[in-house]
Amino acid sequence: MANVAFEHVEKVYPNGFHAVQDLNLEIEDGEFLVLVGPSGCGKSTALRMIAGLEDVSDGKLIIGDRVVNDLSPQDRDIAMVFQSYALYPHLSVADNIAYGLKIRKMSKDEIAQRIQRAADMLELGPFLDRKPAMLSGGQRQRVAMGRAIVRDPAVFLMDEPLSNLDAKLRVQMRAEISSVVHDLGTTTVYVTHDQVEAMTMGDRMAVMKAGLLQQAGPPQEVYDHPNNIFVAQFVGSPPMNMVKGRLSQSGDGLSVHVGDKDLVIPASVLDERAGLRKYIGRDVAVGVRSEDMEDASLTPDASQDRRLNGTVTLVEALGSEIVVHFSLKGDAVVTEDTKLVAQETGDEALDTGPAGEVRWVASFSPRSRVRREDRVEITVDMERVHWFDPDSGEAIRG
Repeated sequence: MANVAFEHVEKVYPNGFHAVQDLNLEIEDGEFLVLVGPSGCGKSTALRMIAGLEDVSDGKLIIGDRVVNDLSPQDRDIAMVFQSYALYPHLSVADNIAYGLKIRKMSKDEIAQRIQRAADMLELGPFLDRKPAMLSGGQRQRVAMGRAIVRDPAVFLMDEPLSNLDAKLRVQMRAEISSVVHDLGTTTVYVTHDQVEAMTMGDRMAVMKAGLLQQAGPPQEVYDHPNNIFVAQFVGSPPMNMVKGRLSQSGDGLSVHVGDKDLVIPASVLDERAGLRKYIGRDVAVGVRSEDMEDASLTPDASQDRRLNGTVTLVEALGSEIVVHFSLKGDAVVTEDTKLVAQETGDEALDTGPAGEVRWVASFSPRSRVRREDRVEITVDMERVHWFDPDSGEAIRG
């Protein structure tokens, strides 16, 4: 096993395209790191630089105790699992798994032991004599995983390995890959554009945009404390709701005017985000996650200064919750980041809607009885609201 470190790493292509910019990131020995971001953000380029499939334009790339900038791929002790399974159709599952070991002229006994170990971990025992054409997509992906596992590398690299599977198989394979990787304890870098995979699989996630690292940390920490509007909306499903609000003094505290409502900001929030006081009399971007709202009829004790009014446009009953789409009065937060996330997710909740309105999504208790076209009152958990500078997009904190 080995750690992987990017030190001021740059990747510039001959046509001038700057794919990765000043990347500083360390993946600890045995850590499972997920690189996530929209198409073209540089995540796959970063992975390919670790693999030696792309040259490093500047900076240092370190695996273990070696700078590997000029080291050939075969000398880096890595194993890669691709989006395509890349299996040899004329070979059996066992021979596909063993292919790399035979090239290294490993003994037959050692090869057999490693095949059996991988087959046991991946439940491939009954299929070892079959050809890839006789397997399902999930089984083929297990074979590709097995081929990487038997190499016993210092680092696993995985480039969107689940993107060719259907939704149900992706859920199953997410759990299987996580379990296998953690059992092996091998340093793993996993690339995906799917933030659900990023949230559920890794020890840490690193969010990239336009070649720049935006934030790295444990998934829940990134979700709860996003550095900027891009991370806030890209990480999480549905994306974080946004609206412009005007901050004003309210007694010893502050309130935020959204649409036709004034919401009081709790003292505990002001203690944690003292920087909000600098925005008195100015607009801020207000972010609220869907799970931090509730049907006000179910929270009768909630004060009026924590409530918004909206009109329901769609109700999705999912059993454990009701996903409610609604419009409310307010000015949309429109930045390059919000446009990028809307384009990437295709999520109409990020559309601005008519002038003076925003479209939001809330997760209500299944006890709610709201229906389409209802006027609804929504209770907002003000201690869970996120605050951003609308111009820079950066989170407002201390």
